[in-house]
Amino acid sequence: MKTYCFFIFVLFLFSSCQEAVFYEKNTPILNRRWEYGDIKEFPVHIEDKNALYAVYVNLRNTDKYDFSNVFLRIHESGPALADTANRIELKLAELDGRWTGNDAGSLYEHQVLYKENYSFPDTGTYTFGIEQNMRENPLLDVSDVGIKLVKK
Repeated sequence: MKTYCFFIFVLFLFSSCQEAVFYEKNTPILNRRWEYGDIKEFPVHIEDKNALYAVYVNLRNTDKYDFSNVFLRIHESGPALADTANRIELKLAELDGRWTGNDAGSLYEHQVLYKENYSFPDTGTYTFGIEQNMRENPLLDVSDVGIKLVKK
Protein backbone atom coordinates (compact mmCIF):
# COMPACT_ATOMS: atom_id res chain seq x y z
CA MET A 1 0.00 0.00 0.00
CA LYS A 2 2.88 2.38 0.80
CA THR A 3 4.37 1.79 -2.63
CA TYR A 4 1.05 2.55 -4.30
CA CYS A 5 0.60 5.80 -2.33
CA PHE A 6 4.18 6.85 -3.07
CA PHE A 7 3.65 6.20 -6.78
CA ILE A 8 0.46 8.31 -6.81
CA PHE A 9 2.26 11.11 -4.93
CA VAL A 10 5.18 11.15 -7.39
CA LEU A 11 2.78 11.09 -10.36
CA PHE A 12 0.82 14.03 -8.91
CA LEU A 13 4.05 15.92 -8.19
CA PHE A 14 5.35 15.58 -11.73
CA SER A 15 2.02 16.38 -13.36
CA SER A 16 1.65 19.57 -11.30
CA CYS A 17 5.04 20.86 -12.49
CA GLN A 18 4.19 20.51 -16.15
CA GLU A 19 3.39 23.52 -18.26
CA ALA A 20 -0.19 23.79 -19.46
CA VAL A 21 -1.39 24.57 -22.95
CA PHE A 22 -3.30 27.81 -22.47
CA TYR A 23 -4.42 28.31 -26.08
CA GLU A 24 -3.99 26.42 -29.33
CA LYS A 25 -5.78 26.90 -32.60
CA ASN A 26 -4.93 25.90 -36.15
CA THR A 27 -6.72 27.32 -39.18
CA PRO A 28 -6.90 25.50 -42.52
CA ILE A 29 -5.58 27.09 -45.69
CA LEU A 30 -8.35 26.88 -48.29
CA ASN A 31 -7.42 24.42 -51.07
CA ARG A 32 -3.82 24.50 -49.76
CA ARG A 33 -3.29 27.76 -51.68
CA TRP A 34 -2.13 30.52 -49.35
CA GLU A 35 -2.49 33.96 -50.95
CA TYR A 36 -0.63 37.14 -49.99
CA GLY A 37 -2.73 39.19 -47.63
CA ASP A 38 -4.64 36.16 -46.34
CA ILE A 39 -3.78 36.78 -42.71
CA LYS A 40 -4.96 34.03 -40.38
CA GLU A 41 -5.96 35.64 -37.08
CA PHE A 42 -5.94 34.13 -33.60
CA PRO A 43 -7.58 36.16 -30.80
CA VAL A 44 -6.37 35.25 -27.30
CA HIS A 45 -8.03 36.54 -24.13
CA ILE A 46 -5.52 37.26 -21.35
CA GLU A 47 -6.71 37.58 -17.76
CA ASP A 48 -3.33 37.48 -15.98
CA LYS A 49 -0.81 40.02 -17.23
CA ASN A 50 1.85 38.68 -14.86
CA ALA A 51 1.89 35.16 -16.30
CA LEU A 52 4.69 34.02 -18.60
CA TYR A 53 4.00 32.20 -21.86
CA ALA A 54 5.87 30.32 -24.52
CA VAL A 55 4.41 31.25 -27.92
CA TYR A 56 4.72 28.69 -30.73
CA VAL A 57 3.88 28.87 -34.41
CA ASN A 58 2.33 25.72 -35.92
CA LEU A 59 2.47 24.89 -39.62
CA ARG A 60 1.48 21.82 -41.61
CA ASN A 61 2.59 21.18 -45.17
CA THR A 62 2.24 18.32 -47.61
CA ASP A 63 5.14 16.35 -49.05
CA LYS A 64 4.54 18.23 -52.34
CA TYR A 65 5.62 21.58 -50.81
CA ASP A 66 8.38 22.97 -53.06
CA PHE A 67 10.67 24.59 -50.49
CA SER A 68 12.79 23.59 -47.51
CA ASN A 69 11.62 26.59 -45.49
CA VAL A 70 8.87 29.17 -45.20
CA PHE A 71 8.98 32.85 -44.28
CA LEU A 72 6.07 34.15 -42.24
CA ARG A 73 5.05 37.55 -40.92
CA ILE A 74 3.67 37.40 -37.40
CA HIS A 75 1.41 40.33 -36.49
CA GLU A 76 0.57 41.19 -32.88
CA SER A 77 -1.98 43.69 -31.61
CA GLY A 78 -3.88 44.32 -28.39
CA PRO A 79 -4.32 46.57 -25.37
CA ALA A 80 -1.19 48.50 -24.36
CA LEU A 81 0.72 46.91 -27.24
CA ALA A 82 1.90 48.74 -30.33
CA ASP A 83 0.89 46.85 -33.47
CA THR A 84 3.94 44.92 -34.61
CA ALA A 85 4.92 42.57 -37.41
CA ASN A 86 7.97 40.32 -37.33
CA ARG A 87 9.34 38.20 -40.14
CA ILE A 88 10.46 34.71 -39.15
CA GLU A 89 11.80 31.71 -41.04
CA LEU A 90 10.71 28.15 -40.33
CA LYS A 91 13.03 25.38 -41.46
CA LEU A 92 10.89 22.58 -42.86
CA ALA A 93 13.46 20.20 -44.39
CA GLU A 94 17.07 19.14 -44.02
CA LEU A 95 19.65 19.83 -46.76
CA ASP A 96 19.21 16.26 -48.03
CA GLY A 97 15.47 16.83 -48.51
CA ARG A 98 14.20 14.96 -45.42
CA TRP A 99 11.28 16.79 -43.84
CA THR A 100 11.61 17.92 -40.25
CA GLY A 101 8.66 17.81 -37.88
CA ASN A 102 6.18 15.03 -37.28
CA ASP A 103 4.59 13.21 -40.18
CA ALA A 104 1.24 11.56 -40.71
CA GLY A 105 1.37 10.05 -44.15
CA SER A 106 2.06 12.88 -46.59
CA LEU A 107 1.38 15.67 -44.06
CA TYR A 108 4.18 17.19 -41.96
CA GLU A 109 3.58 19.17 -38.77
CA HIS A 110 6.07 21.74 -37.51
CA GLN A 111 6.00 23.65 -34.24
CA VAL A 112 8.54 26.43 -33.69
CA LEU A 113 9.12 28.52 -30.58
CA TYR A 114 8.39 32.14 -31.50
CA LYS A 115 8.70 33.81 -28.07
CA GLU A 116 9.89 32.43 -24.76
CA ASN A 117 8.94 33.80 -21.33
CA TYR A 118 6.60 36.30 -22.95
CA SER A 119 4.27 38.40 -20.80
CA PHE A 120 1.42 40.51 -22.09
CA PRO A 121 1.48 44.20 -21.07
CA ASP A 122 -2.12 44.20 -19.81
CA THR A 123 -5.26 42.08 -19.62
CA GLY A 124 -7.67 41.88 -22.56
CA THR A 125 -7.85 40.34 -26.00
CA TYR A 126 -4.67 40.14 -28.07
CA THR A 127 -4.60 39.04 -31.68
CA PHE A 128 -1.83 37.14 -33.40
CA GLY A 129 -1.96 37.19 -37.20
CA ILE A 130 0.08 34.97 -39.51
CA GLU A 131 0.65 35.59 -43.20
CA GLN A 132 2.93 33.91 -45.69
CA ASN A 133 5.90 36.03 -46.82
CA MET A 134 7.39 33.98 -49.64
CA ARG A 135 7.99 35.00 -53.25
CA GLU A 136 5.40 32.48 -54.44
CA ASN A 137 1.83 33.66 -54.71
CA PRO A 138 -0.14 31.66 -53.97
CA LEU A 139 2.02 29.48 -51.77
CA LEU A 140 0.95 25.92 -52.50
CA ASP A 141 0.72 22.82 -50.31
CA VAL A 142 0.46 24.49 -46.91
CA SER A 143 -2.39 22.73 -45.15
CA ASP A 144 -2.89 24.89 -42.06
CA VAL A 145 -1.23 27.32 -39.69
CA GLY A 146 -1.75 28.14 -36.04
CA ILE A 147 -0.63 29.53 -32.71
CA LYS A 148 -0.03 27.76 -29.41
CA LEU A 149 0.50 29.46 -26.05
CA VAL A 150 1.86 27.47 -23.14
CA LYS A 151 1.48 29.05 -19.71
CA LYS A 152 4.57 28.64 -17.55
